[in-house]
Amino acid sequence: MLRNQKEELQALQDTLYFIGGKWRLPIINSICNGNRRFREIERSIPGITTRMLSKELKEMEMNKLVKRTVYTDTPVLVEYEPTEYCRSFGNIITEMINWGKKHKKIVIQK
Repeated sequence: MLRNQKEELQALQDTLYFIGGKWRLPIINSICNGNRRFREIERSIPGITTRMLSKELKEMEMNKLVKRTVYTDTPVLVEYEPTEYCRSFGNIITEMINWGKKHKKIVIQK
């Protein structure tokens, strides 16, 4: 069966666009590891600014990757959780982590 290279290229570009930012994968990783509140997520990612995290979370919510829930308690509580769609990306992230560890060992070998 012939592969549609144009379609494959577009799919690769879409994926790279999604993961291309510096912060997207660390945010997903943080949320999938149980950090649900804004400050928890922020503290778990060294170097991210409040403004950048807020921007990324809004974009991720628009792209159906995270669900934002507001609890109207006093004080107001906002929690983020990964959607099932986001969780479907988990295996890819795990493989990227594994590849990165192997790559580091290969590059560092003398």
